[in-house]
Amino acid sequence: MTDWRLHGQERYLKQADLRWSVYEPPSEEWDHDHCEFCTGKFATLGRDFTEGFSTEDQHWICKECYEDFKSQFGWKVISSVDSAS
Repeated sequence: MTDWRLHGQERYLKQADLRWSVYEPPSEEWDHDHCEFCTGKFATLGRDFTEGFSTEDQHWICKECYEDFKSQFGWKVISSVDSAS
């Protein structure tokens, strides 16, 4: 059975380098991003994700999706904090 969260992300996330980061919008006009898999919302306030894994070009992945897909995608965490483990 195919996971509903998969829809071609391997084109840009296969073997990507990831960092555990506090979410920061890329500009004042931008207020949120979404997990590349489950579409959970990353934002600085509220009940949204406020930290997670990201690529250098700002593709965000929540901790649960990271755990579910890390082997399949072969990610390398190049920066982390203890709370992400």
